[in-house]
Amino acid sequence: MAKSEFKTGIIFSAFGKYSNFVINLLINSVLSRILTPEDYGIITIVQIFLVFFDMLADMGFGPAVIQNRTLDDDDIGSIFKFSILISIALGVIFGLLGQPVNIFYDQDVFVPIFIILGFEIFFYGLMIIPRALLLKKKDFKSVNVLEVVSNIIYGVVAITLALLGFSYYSIILARVVKIFCMFSFYFTHNNINFKAKLRKEPVLKIWAFARNQFLFNFINYFSRNLDNILIGRYMGAVPLAYYGKSYQTSIYPNTLLAGILSPVIQPIMSEYQDDKEVMKNVYLRVVRLLGNLSIPLSVFCFFAGNDIILFLFGEQWVGSIPVFKILAISIWLQMIASSTGAFYQSANRTDLLLFSGIQSTVLNVAAIIFGVYIGTIESVATMVVISFSFNFIVNNYLLMYKTFDSGYQEVLVALSKPAILGAIQLGIFLLLPSITNNPFINLVVKGSLFVIGLLVGLLITKQLKELVNLVKN
Repeated sequence: MAKSEFKTGIIFSAFGKYSNFVINLLINSVLSRILTPEDYGIITIVQIFLVFFDMLADMGFGPAVIQNRTLDDDDIGSIFKFSILISIALGVIFGLLGQPVNIFYDQDVFVPIFIILGFEIFFYGLMIIPRALLLKKKDFKSVNVLEVVSNIIYGVVAITLALLGFSYYSIILARVVKIFCMFSFYFTHNNINFKAKLRKEPVLKIWAFARNQFLFNFINYFSRNLDNILIGRYMGAVPLAYYGKSYQTSIYPNTLLAGILSPVIQPIMSEYQDDKEVMKNVYLRVVRLLGNLSIPLSVFCFFAGNDIILFLFGEQWVGSIPVFKILAISIWLQMIASSTGAFYQSANRTDLLLFSGIQSTVLNVAAIIFGVYIGTIESVATMVVISFSFNFIVNNYLLMYKTFDSGYQEVLVALSKPAILGAIQLGIFLLLPSITNNPFINLVVKGSLFVIGLLVGLLITKQLKELVNLVKN
């Protein structure tokens, strides 16, 4: 039953992630040619605060509702009512932050932006519990179809408004429309008991789990966003736009490949929370699968960085190329690491998830501050890659030794053949001469060589049949 659910979850998760990847890529490519780097700098600054308040609205309740097996309809209704109060408060607070942000970044544009996005925060907070209930019921089809439809609506609204001259407001207004559509769907597809009284007992049932999850998210936020905060403050909106565009592009592979696994892992593996051996074996399979794809892909993105940026976004984003090539080195680290949180959650070890978040944040903050001190976005990117590398080592120690009662050797074995695939790609691109000045032609040639090299590598390491069986099972 679990294998069947996992396959079904992966299929619909893959549909959602791949469809959204293509949709977002098209939207981003079109908007990047209409809007300016200055516009995107404003959006990136706003995104810093938006992500933080979305995290506050979640409070870790989503994963906690999925994980807890004792909640009844009255408990869910009470928790949802609590989320309404939190959402109202956060929406109002966010709407009042425009002027302080103006002062911090020495701008005069943020007051109306933050008022508008206060509604986004409100509706985002309201959809957390209904979405978690659908995931708990393993209704991956509804969740992923909704997200695809919502992204299409977002793209139509954003591009239309951009063409009409709304500049950065095109993205802001489109985002509010998207979140409202998602809330409406999730809310109407759940029978939440509104007659339930607002009580603290249901919240306390999930608070121990949610608290650690929330604290991890809170700490991880600063780890993941301090670079944007400091670059925007000390280097300006345009360097921030270049850095943000590079970082966003570097996580596309993570969204496209690892992103289909993470939403499925916790709802399924939570049923095996007392069986460490099962969870360890699934984790090692995930590491092998992601490693086979991500290590060669990191090499490809490094050598094709110029062509990727110019083809996707145009000549005005040439300043993003050096940063993207540096961040490409860490693609495989981020892809494998992105699945680890779901295994901490499934094993009821959000305490270790919190600890990993604390150490990761300390290291990332130190690295980012040093990179900003040096004074270039390239130096920030370099320090971020170094920090990711150390965090990868620590994270796997916590999983293998502290969660699964195992050791590093099994992870190294799982990564040994993917490393060979990466070495093959490195040899191909080091020997490849310059082709043309056309980014599209270059990508076609380099992409073809990447696919050929990957297939050859899988044959040499005798993994092609194994990889097919791994995907099936």
